[in-house]
Amino acid sequence: MPRIFLSPSTQEFNQYATSGNEEYYMNLLADRLEPYLRASGISFTRNDPDRAAAGAIFNSNSGYYDVHLALHTNASPPNLAGQLRGIDIYYSPASYESERLATIMANNFKEIYPLPERSNALPTTTLGEVTRTRAVAVLAEIGYHDNLQDEAWLTSNLDRIAENITISLTDYFGIPFVQPTAVRQGVVSTDGSGLNFRGYPSLYGTVIGTIPDQTVLPIYGQTGDWYVAEYNGQYGYVNSAFVQLRS
Repeated sequence: MPRIFLSPSTQEFNQYATSGNEEYYMNLLADRLEPYLRASGISFTRNDPDRAAAGAIFNSNSGYYDVHLALHTNASPPNLAGQLRGIDIYYSPASYESERLATIMANNFKEIYPLPERSNALPTTTLGEVTRTRAVAVLAEIGYHDNLQDEAWLTSNLDRIAENITISLTDYFGIPFVQPTAVRQGVVSTDGSGLNFRGYPSLYGTVIGTIPDQTVLPIYGQTGDWYVAEYNGQYGYVNSAFVQLRS
């Protein structure tokens, strides 16, 4: 199953137009992302909020991740302060996969951003979290925090933005998007045999593990006849016919 390094901004000095700052709101957005990611079977590690971009790059490169996703907001140059709006998703021009993910994200943001023509995927050769990470990386500048309209849209739509980003990730990984529900407990019930733990919700999905009978699992969501579950620190799918939910 996919693994991402989630890197919300650590730039508390970037003040928003009315209140708050970039670090505060991007970490709120990352908080909202977590249940969506779990429900769709995407595991994640978050950056250390006490370390700058170099620390996030180091920590990301120290692990094994499919995607490095940096979350930021933008600011206008002084001569245009408060006048600019838009969403920019930056990708590495040296990476087809980086451009593909950025394009998916920019296109999906058009569905929820008030100015869809201003949601774009852009190349960068200077942003370290895009160009210096081992994983496929994008950096999302989700609106201009010095613009009153962008600030209002962002701060009042964090959950919708988190859902949209997760839809983009599931599009990119080729897995179903699953709406989060309250976390439930399920007990494997196979009359003694092991239960296949799969990387895709299908009888043809790759078996990524075997779960012993009577194992208790956290259940994060459901797609068709399959539960999204966690076992031994890994996310995957189990057939709901062989899991009894606890009330």
